[in-house]
Amino acid sequence: MKNKYIARIDLEEMQFYAFHGCFEEEQRVGNHFTVNISIEYDCTLAADSDNIADALNYVSVYEITRREINIKSHLLEHVTRRIIDAVYDEFPYVKKVTARVSKMTPPMGGQMRCVSTTLTR
Repeated sequence: MKNKYIARIDLEEMQFYAFHGCFEEEQRVGNHFTVNISIEYDCTLAADSDNIADALNYVSVYEITRREINIKSHLLEHVTRRIIDAVYDEFPYVKKVTARVSKMTPPMGGQMRCVSTTLTR
């Protein structure tokens, strides 16, 4: 019986400027966002072949994230879900995706580094 290998690919601290939020000013002025994504998939073929064509293309994951983060939303939950669903659409063989979208310096009336939403599918 051949061994099966599950990989976890992490794209960490991707930085974007986007226009998400419930307040009109947030959608007009924008804010800095950080996105972290963790993807689990069966990498047995890639681990055996050493061929990029057999691996999950994390450049594509970055491009998916950039595309989705640039679509305005009111809620971080909505942005995060769209990113996860788009990863599954592109790579239906993934086993698990966890994404965290953080709004840096949110308008909270006090000092705070960020507010984040993390979803897993």
